[in-house]
Amino acid sequence: MSRNATTPPGAKAPASASLLILAVILAVTAAACTPMPTPTPAPTAGQRAGTPGHVFIINLENKGYDKIWDAGSAAPYLSTTLRAQGVLLSQYYGIAHHSNPNYLAQISGQGSNAMTRDDCPTYGPLTQTGEASPGQVKGTGCVYPASVPTVAGQLRSAGKSWKGYMEDMKTPCRHPELGARDNDQKAKVGDQYATRHNPFVYFEEVTSSPDCRANVVDFSELAADLRSVETTPALSYITPNLCHDGHDNPCVDGSTGGLVSADAWLGEQIPRILESPAFKKDGMLVITFDEAEDSSGGPSGIPGGTAGGRVGALVLSPFIKGGTTSDRLYNHFSLQASVEDIFSLPRLGYAGAAGLNSFGNDVFNGRS
Repeated sequence: MSRNATTPPGAKAPASASLLILAVILAVTAAACTPMPTPTPAPTAGQRAGTPGHVFIINLENKGYDKIWDAGSAAPYLSTTLRAQGVLLSQYYGIAHHSNPNYLAQISGQGSNAMTRDDCPTYGPLTQTGEASPGQVKGTGCVYPASVPTVAGQLRSAGKSWKGYMEDMKTPCRHPELGARDNDQKAKVGDQYATRHNPFVYFEEVTSSPDCRANVVDFSELAADLRSVETTPALSYITPNLCHDGHDNPCVDGSTGGLVSADAWLGEQIPRILESPAFKKDGMLVITFDEAEDSSGGPSGIPGGTAGGRVGALVLSPFIKGGTTSDRLYNHFSLQASVEDIFSLPRLGYAGAAGLNSFGNDVFNGRS
């Protein structure tokens, strides 16, 4: 006679069955208590996966590579503390002397002319004499006609936000009257803004638009904009004043300037950017210098040139391994090209020249 497999009423379940029931209960409880994994945010429109979505650019002034990055630098926060957190572009060059054309290069792809190399003491219109490849407006003058495009206009057309944050500018979109002498060439006590370090106001595409007053603002607005991802522009272009960018030494108030004042300013401001929600999510911060002090220039063969000398650049991002170095050849047009690549924008001017390097895996060396 065969044994009935069903446990009779009142009898205890076999030990193996009890263990099975207990295992099921524990598994269900564990599943209920285990938090769901946080999904990786999808890239926004015009942003490739694994690339930055918020770019911050800071330009400092008039220092060559050796003084900035070598041992004994007067900027230890930049050259040591921040250096350990980013990738140093050891072959990054300015494109001209003096300051102004280097700033213009970063947002337009336009090369220098006689007036911009003289830092535009008169805020005069550019007199166009022709065009040249790649996308160059030939002529001399400072303020480019509205037909000359900029990264700012590209971002607007792509539905992306941008802002220029200019320390001590106070009034949005501040610039001289067209044809007037620029009275903001030298620092004044309480007003150390320099027009020539604000590239946006040299393009009528920007100054003739409401974008100028809305987007070219005093640096003091940055703190509020950093509070959330949504309020942080896709491109934040930051220019310190003539003391904090290292240009003046001593500063107009008699304090120590040069790399000392620039490093102190970075030590106060950079942590606010690095701790912002936008940077932590998908940020890229580039700190560079407009030009070196001397006129030695650099190697040939880089589209747009290296006449501004070797300055280097430090790039920080969640997509970058700290303490690394890239020796690829770059200049300010490369920075513009990299921004345009990040946001899937066409490259303007020299940024679109054949053979120009833009940031690749040598920079974004921490991507999975």
